[in-house]
Amino acid sequence: MEKLVRLNDLTFRLFKSESEIQSAVRSVAGKINDDYIGKRPLLIPILNGSFMFAADLLKELKLDCELSFVKAVSYDGAHSTGNLATLIGLNQNIEGRHVIIVEDIVDTGHTLSKILPALQEQNPASLKVASLLLKPLALQAELAVDYVGMEIPNEFIVGYGLDYNGLGRNLRDIYQVVPE
Repeated sequence: MEKLVRLNDLTFRLFKSESEIQSAVRSVAGKINDDYIGKRPLLIPILNGSFMFAADLLKELKLDCELSFVKAVSYDGAHSTGNLATLIGLNQNIEGRHVIIVEDIVDTGHTLSKILPALQEQNPASLKVASLLLKPLALQAELAVDYVGMEIPNEFIVGYGLDYNGLGRNLRDIYQVVPE
């Protein structure tokens, strides 16, 4: 029996289970643990969507690290607007720091293409991106995503921090929109 959820006016079917998600989180954490031995990175999760991934990622990191959230908005309903408005800025000095941006999903890349240059101007020792999900076919910006949990098709998804008009963030699994 197919697992479905209805949010607002759309129906979604199970796409990635909680166990698949946690396996991807452990994979990303393992790579970060290996790459940052002897360093103390600053993780900068992008709110709102990355809060669950960031929390689970932190639990799997075996190194000293710090955390500072920023908030950016680039979605309207089920579609990326391509416009970015940073609502909450970074409150820490990142000069000389090893910085890892933590994203829930990279699709068009517009959010990161605005955030990364602004952070690079602050002269971090290194600047990397960790994303649970990557939609290679949706990518419109040239950027490197250094740590990727899973590559997925260009379909709209919800759950595990990702929402549709405010709903679905609390779902443990990730669901994909069912075409109507």
